[in-house]
Parts: sequence; C-alpha cells; structure tokens
Amino acid sequence: MSSANWSDLRARVISAIVMVVIGIAAIGFGGLWFTGLVIIVCGLMIWELWNMVRPMGSDAQVFPDKLVFCAYALAVIVTGFFLVSLRSAADGWVLILLLVLIVVTSDVAGYFAGRMLGGPKFWPKISPKKTWSGTIAGWVGAALIGAIFVAILPIGWILVPLTMFVAFAGQLGDIAESAIKRKYGVKDSSNLIPGHGGVLDRFDALIGATLVFAVLMFGV
Repeated sequence: MSSANWSDLRARVISAIVMVVIGIAAIGFGGLWFTGLVIIVCGLMIWELWNMVRPMGSDAQVFPDKLVFCAYALAVIVTGFFLVSLRSAADGWVLILLLVLIVVTSDVAGYFAGRMLGGPKFWPKISPKKTWSGTIAGWVGAALIGAIFVAILPIGWILVPLTMFVAFAGQLGDIAESAIKRKYGVKDSSNLIPGHGGVLDRFDALIGATLVFAVLMFGV
C-alpha cells in the first residue's frame, strides 16, 4: 500500500477535529451562532466558486460562465436556507446532527475503504479518485448511523434506507463539484482548509445531502 495514499491524513484529521468542534458548538447553541456560521461557510463557498469559474487573469466583468456560477451558487444559498430552517424546527439539533453524521460517516468510510480496497472507479472521467468500494462503504456507514438513531429514538426502520439515499445524494454533490473543477482545470477550490483544500471541497457533499434531506423532512 503506497504511503502517498495517506500523505494528507495528518492534516485532514487535525482540520477535521477543528471543524467538528466548531460545528458541534454552533449546532448546540443554535440561533444566531448557527445562522452566522452557515452564512460564513456559504459565503466562502460562493467566493471559491467565483474564483474557479471565472477566466484566469480576466477582468471581473468578463464572465462567460454565468449559468454554471448562478446554478451552483443558488444550490449553495438554498442549502444554507434549509440548514437554518432545519435547526429552527422542533428538535432541530437532532435533525442537523443526523444529517451531519450521515455526510461525515459516508465521507470517512469512503475515504478509508477507497484507499485500502481500491478497485473499479465510480466515475473516472469526472472523479478519478472515487471508487465503487468507497462509494458502497459510504452507504454502509450511513446505514449504520440510521440504525443507531432508530435504536435510540422512536423512529421507524425506514430511516435506514433513507440515510443511504441521503448519503448517495451527498456523493453526487461531491461529483458535481468535481465536474466543475475538472471543467476549469482546478485541483482544489482553495487552500483554506489544510488537508481538505477549500471550503467547497469539504462541504460539497453537504450540499447534495441537505437538499435531499430537506425534501424528505419538509416535503417540499
């Protein structure tokens, strides 16, 4: 097993711990603390998106890819709105915790399974590093989170397949950002988060997962 596969693990772990602490605190406090964090994160993602899609070295007024920027920026804004709405709902912190655990567990399971097991690529033309083993491991990890919530809360077992569906939506969110980066020849959305790249690189899966999760919760 090549050590290059794990070269970013230390930085990823340290950054992840910091993000988890900040995230848990914001979720716990809720209100303006959570809303403020969501606004900051969404703002940074839109800033990174702008820098990715505009022509390098071009004046800010020269912008041929308005559709890509506007469509993805809208997805980011709607995601932020849904996150704040979820936290404001009754027992909203439980909903947010479930959503975040699905995304994080799917990502972590996919990261380790993909590097340890390897195998066929999920969509090599768009995301060369994503494997079927990592993708399926993400579904399994999400299902375990669903099973834990079913065991401790009065929720039906339908939650388990739904968590897998939300995890898959998150993986598609990651694929969508990978497609944008590949289109514009960008490796990372920025270098703001050591070991993870940019904010958009870290939270791209949350966009897809949140949009589907909100539809399931609110029926919109």
